[in-house]
Amino acid sequence: MNLTYPTALVLQALARGYHYGFDIMDATALPSGTVYPILRRLDRESLVTARWEASRLAQREQRPARRYYELTAAGERFAAEAADRYQPVDAIQRRPARLRPARQTKE
Repeated sequence: MNLTYPTALVLQALARGYHYGFDIMDATALPSGTVYPILRRLDRESLVTARWEASRLAQREQRPARRYYELTAAGERFAAEAADRYQPVDAIQRRPARLRPARQTKE
């Protein structure tokens, strides 16, 4: 797989706890037209696994279902290679270990 800087950013976001498309877009500042094709390629190359969340949860939160991505062992090695190759990738903040972001309320 071609290791581009955007791919390195997506890998680093996944490694740091960002697990679904919009979350990765927020972490990397990359557009959806860049993030989703990268995620599909990573999935095709077995560098990530993907699963849909339960539709009941999405309905309860009144939003579309999310597809969550996790690095495989090979994906973790590829992410480490990407971090070595592109040192400035550290711009992505580490997320605490959880799969869903905190829900924001309007006041």
